[in-house]
Amino acid sequence: MARFDLPPEALRAYRPELAEPADFDAFWADTLRSSRAAAPAEQSVVRRPAATPMTSFDVADVTFPGFAGDPVRAWLVTPRGTEDPLPAVVEFVGYGRGRGLAHERLYWPAAGYAQLIVDTRGQGSVWGTGGETPDPHGSGPAAPGFLTRGIDAPSTYYYRRVFTDAVRAVDAVRTFREVDPARVAVTGNSQGGLIAIAAAALGDGLVAALPTAPILCDVPRVLGLTDTDPHVEIARYLAVHRGAEERVFATLSYFDGAILATRATAPALFGVGHLDTVAPPSGVYAAANRWGGPAETVDYPWNGHEGGEGAHWVRQAEWLAGEASA
Repeated sequence: MARFDLPPEALRAYRPELAEPADFDAFWADTLRSSRAAAPAEQSVVRRPAATPMTSFDVADVTFPGFAGDPVRAWLVTPRGTEDPLPAVVEFVGYGRGRGLAHERLYWPAAGYAQLIVDTRGQGSVWGTGGETPDPHGSGPAAPGFLTRGIDAPSTYYYRRVFTDAVRAVDAVRTFREVDPARVAVTGNSQGGLIAIAAAALGDGLVAALPTAPILCDVPRVLGLTDTDPHVEIARYLAVHRGAEERVFATLSYFDGAILATRATAPALFGVGHLDTVAPPSGVYAAANRWGGPAETVDYPWNGHEGGEGAHWVRQAEWLAGEASA
């Protein structure tokens, strides 16, 4: 892939001015208030021991209340023999996949953390080993995929439900005896990176956020910058719904990761591939440079959407060890 985005020195300085809805904070406060009232986490989280062949980790199959109290599935994985409460990492997954099987991502519990691996509602049938959380809410006309579902208005947009699920996942993990509620971090790659930004911006009390290659950041720029999924779903929608740009961009402004980032105060460590056509680096930097708290960015100049992969996790683990122990 040839370089297509801003050069490194311009990325480091890139901090776009983005139009925020006047009722942005009220919209999200009302959304979270109503969902928490529908099903308080301390009364509604269900966990069941999960049988696995693993001998070094304990696994619980968790159901917690998400948007409007809808049930959301997750795995809680902890080192076996846990006695004292552990720092926790809530992980959100990439576009099209689900929580999969509990043994597939053991790096955080292997490093001594409790890990909650969260399904994304309605997804889990494109790659990976599946998801089990339906999305019971309907949608108007949409392009194939998830980025245009309910895009007619912020109240019906698909990611309103997903971001609320993310905040409720943090609520849920804090109810577990294995978890120190004051030491919870969020992480994710691609779509999971965007959801981690939302959880950090809309929740409170997190010790850290670790978003890698987040999509839907600086939407006015990244849409049309490349023709790669999933952002191109929105371009396909606009190619059919001619003249809908104002309405669509108004809806997306409530969910733009670079706007949400200004509300996040926990320390953040971003990962970015400079050849990434899925999550263009200028979008990632827009979120990192607009972050409301301290933020660092780890660059992978010769990588695309795969970023630093296992090498980046080592950077994350070293960095989070300092934040979670502070």
